[in-house]
Amino acid sequence: MNTISTLSTADLTKAWHIEKRAHAFPWSEQTLASNQGERYRNYQLSVDGEMAAFAITQVVLDEATLFNIAVDPAYQRRGLGRALLEHVIDEVEKLGVVTLWLEVRASNVAAIALYESVGFNEATIRRNYYPTADGREDAIIMALPISM
Repeated sequence: MNTISTLSTADLTKAWHIEKRAHAFPWSEQTLASNQGERYRNYQLSVDGEMAAFAITQVVLDEATLFNIAVDPAYQRRGLGRALLEHVIDEVEKLGVVTLWLEVRASNVAAIALYESVGFNEATIRRNYYPTADGREDAIIMALPISM
């Protein structure tokens, strides 16, 4: 059974292990820990009691930014990322957020398709923003208008 709950500081070690497996250039454990607190709405998705994905979202006034979403590779391609993303959208809407922002590597075609499928639109591009194994790549900034 899949459940979504708040990601607590006690869950950060498990989240960091997912982060390392899911991303070629993962956040450090310290960065993950620093994205906690009252401005954040962080969630984990568990499958049969085992953390399979997490999301880090910061809310400031009527805007929110999805800083990170990661699904353990062992659980990818099962709709878990979509379920977690839709949960984040529902939760920030309840808080009065009118726009949810994110940035994504231009090469992450699967993530871009997911974001577009729930209504995100490209807002701008940050050229040469992300490091790669052989240079840099663009970040696509996307926005989701949330209707109240």
